[in-house]
Amino acid sequence: MKKALLFASLTVAGFSFGQCTEVFISEYVEGSGNDKALELYNPTANAIDLTGYRVERFSNGQSTSSSGGVTNLTGTIQPYSTFVLVNGQTTTSANSPACSPALQAMADQLDGVYPAPTYMNGNDAIVLFKNSVIIDIFGKTGDASMTSSNGWSDQSPYDGSAGTVWTENHTLVRKATVMSGVGVNPDPFIVTQQWDSLPKDTWTGLGAHDCDCYLSVNELESVDFNVYPNPAGNGVAYVDGAKAIVNVTVVDMTGAVVVSTENSSNSKLVQISTEGLKKGIYVVKVNFGDNYAVSTSSLVIQ
Repeated sequence: MKKALLFASLTVAGFSFGQCTEVFISEYVEGSGNDKALELYNPTANAIDLTGYRVERFSNGQSTSSSGGVTNLTGTIQPYSTFVLVNGQTTTSANSPACSPALQAMADQLDGVYPAPTYMNGNDAIVLFKNSVIIDIFGKTGDASMTSSNGWSDQSPYDGSAGTVWTENHTLVRKATVMSGVGVNPDPFIVTQQWDSLPKDTWTGLGAHDCDCYLSVNELESVDFNVYPNPAGNGVAYVDGAKAIVNVTVVDMTGAVVVSTENSSNSKLVQISTEGLKKGIYVVKVNFGDNYAVSTSSLVIQ
């Protein structure tokens, strides 16, 4: 993994972005063991190439990410759509359990090895960068109270010493009224201002986000489709959509596109080749055209 430049302090590196103009963190999953994930949201009308974007973990609220891990993001976020980064551990070691396959199947990209950002616990700050610019911060970096606290809480002084800790053993979803990231280190980080809390190990909302950036645009319509046979094992699978399919891509758990099929016949049924794909779980992405959201599903190769 390419080593990213570390910053001694984040308070001078942030910029303010206009609402609905830049990617931000929309969901935070801090579940059992290594069942952890981050969702990013694109609030714009244009697809965003994630080249140059990265996530850094500031362990125990430290001022640098030197011990917390850095992940460079790959891929594209479609308009008004999400990108899900999930903990990538697939086997259990003596002191570190594997991330649940069901959660990993929801990923657009699997994270790297420890200490990657999605090994976060409740007292780790997460920072989203675009090149050298901070475009969102979850938590507070340089927060000395996090060396002994389990995380940020819902009552003053918001450092875990009073109230309930929200950032540990919870899923947090960004409020729909939030339309841009936090570009300047908060002091204090008041988690209840921008986030809603869900119970531990709640993942059902990953892959979609409600945001008021929709108020000024027509929401893209989603389209149902089926993938069969699923599991597949004979080298061929079919995608059957409710509308004409433009193209189909199959993505592995590292975020790499392993199959890409254009549909020149404007049909609702597309055959995709699974020949040569290793056993495992893949994400199928179906594009129905500009007026429709890109739809996704999982495909198991056995």
